[in-house]
Amino acid sequence: MKDTNFKLLIDKIVQIIFMIISLICASFIIFIIFFILLQGVRPFVIKYPNNETASLFKFLFSINYDNKTYGILGLVINTLFIVFIASLIALPLSVLTALFIVRIAPIKISKVMESIVELLASIPSIIFGLFGVGFINPLIRDFALLFNLQTAGGVSVLSTIIVLIMMITPTITLLSITSMKAAKDDTILASLALGASKTQTDFKIVVNGAKSGIFAALILGIGRALGEATAVSMVCGGAKTISILLFSPTGTLTSTMMQGFHESSGINYDIRFSIGIVLILIILISNVLLNLLKKRLCRYE
Repeated sequence: MKDTNFKLLIDKIVQIIFMIISLICASFIIFIIFFILLQGVRPFVIKYPNNETASLFKFLFSINYDNKTYGILGLVINTLFIVFIASLIALPLSVLTALFIVRIAPIKISKVMESIVELLASIPSIIFGLFGVGFINPLIRDFALLFNLQTAGGVSVLSTIIVLIMMITPTITLLSITSMKAAKDDTILASLALGASKTQTDFKIVVNGAKSGIFAALILGIGRALGEATAVSMVCGGAKTISILLFSPTGTLTSTMMQGFHESSGINYDIRFSIGIVLILIILISNVLLNLLKKRLCRYE
């Protein structure tokens, strides 16, 4: 009886400890969002020295970001376009790579490739940025010259897309591998026994059964792409208006937030928090939409 009471007491203490840890983590998130909101609304509600203030309408609907209008519509369009193209290319690459590792490659090669993917997923973004500056930008510059096009040393929409593809592909691949490994052997053997080929089984049973996990991986990948600042700012070029031509310099929400952040002050400093609010909203909306799409596609599983 005493042992039972002691075990129940230990369980209660552990539950309380876990609850406290969860509340602390949640409070950090709430504090961060509250601080960004508090700083982000300042440009629209207070007057700075020299009577500087920002117009919310121009901030949301102007396509030119400068020291007068601070319009972010162009930056939003650039960001969504770049992330959409990068995700569109990274998703099939990741799924096919995961399928090869799980179902096609010999065991030794599979283990080596999985380790490489894990390593790539853990590489800091600054390394991808350096690789983009040192290798991808010159490559894009020389490639553009083949079409008699000039680029600013290679900084361009295309360079940004390639860097983001390199960054999010390992993340999506790693989670897709985990989802595909969860496919039951009985289901796979049943498919083969009914006369389906190995390729049909791989796509109809393994990939189709891993849809939910693949969507979760895509959500994480898109979240990383939307929030990436360091690597993107090193290869995009820092344009302050709509720029979606492949060989033209561009700018995203995160790169604009990064540029000259430590040298900025007053409204130029606070407006970056306003951009942060918009970025949070874009990430939340994209997550909600992708989750709704995932539920719709996976509703019969």
